[in-house]
Amino acid sequence: MTRVEWDAVGARFYEAGVDRGVLYISGQPGVPWNGLTSVTENASGGDAQPFYVDGDKFLNLSAPEEFQATLTAFTYPDEFGPCDGSVAVRPGLFATRQRRQPFGLTYRTRVANDVSGTFAYKIHLIYNALAAPSNRTHKSLTDSSTPDDFSWKLTALPPIMAGYRRTSHLILDSRYLDATTLAYIEDILYGDDDDAPRLPALSELTDLIDNGATLSLTDNGDGSYSMTAPLDILSMADPNIFLLTWDGITLSEDGTTYTITTP
Repeated sequence: MTRVEWDAVGARFYEAGVDRGVLYISGQPGVPWNGLTSVTENASGGDAQPFYVDGDKFLNLSAPEEFQATLTAFTYPDEFGPCDGSVAVRPGLFATRQRRQPFGLTYRTRVANDVSGTFAYKIHLIYNALAAPSNRTHKSLTDSSTPDDFSWKLTALPPIMAGYRRTSHLILDSRYLDATTLAYIEDILYGDDDDAPRLPALSELTDLIDNGATLSLTDNGDGSYSMTAPLDILSMADPNIFLLTWDGITLSEDGTTYTITTP
C-alpha cells in the first residue's frame, strides 16, 4: 500500500471566480447575464435525523436538502424583469410587486491548483428558480460613489431525477467530462450558429454524457502516440505510468501489444 502524501505537487486545488452567467426563461432563448458579481450557494436542510430503539441510537439519516442561493449583480437582463416581479404595463412604465416568474440559470466557476492557473472549470445549472429581491438602498451621488448592488435570494423547485433525490443544482466538471461531449453541451447552453441557447432537461444531459465518452489515439510519427480521453478513462497511476480503463482493450497472445477498439 502507498502511504498518504500531503500537499503533493499539482494536488492542491482551489476554486475562484464566477463568470458566464446565462438566464433561461421558458419559451425564450437564453440571454447573457452581464454584471453578475457573486453567487453564494446555501444548502437548506440536510440535518441528521436520529432514530432510537430501546434508548440507543439505531439510525442516523440525513434529511433532504433544498437548494438556496444569494445572487448579486451590478445589473440584470431586461428579460429578468418578470422574474423580479416587474412587468411592463405600457412601454417604459413598469409595475412592481407582480407574481414572479420561475427561471433557469447557469454560471461558471474556475478550478486551479498550485502548478497552473485556472486549468479547469465547473458549469453550474440551476432549474426552476424563484427570486426574492433584497432591500435596495439608493444613495446620493458623491465624488467616491460606487455602483449599487442588486441582490436576490434564490429558491427552487427541483425536477425529478430518476434514481436520485430531486435536485435543482447540477454541476458539470470539465476535469471529468469528455471534451467533445462538454463542447456539445456548451453549444446547447450558450447557443451556436444553428440553435439558440437553452437549458437542457436532466434526462437529456445524462443521455449526452452516457453516449458521448470518446477516446482518441494519435500517431505522432516519431514512435510516440498521443491519447485523449476523459479522466475516468485515462488517469495517472503514478508520476510515470498512465492507467487506461476501457472495455475495448485487448492484449495480444504474446503479451507484447494491445489493440484498442470501440467497446
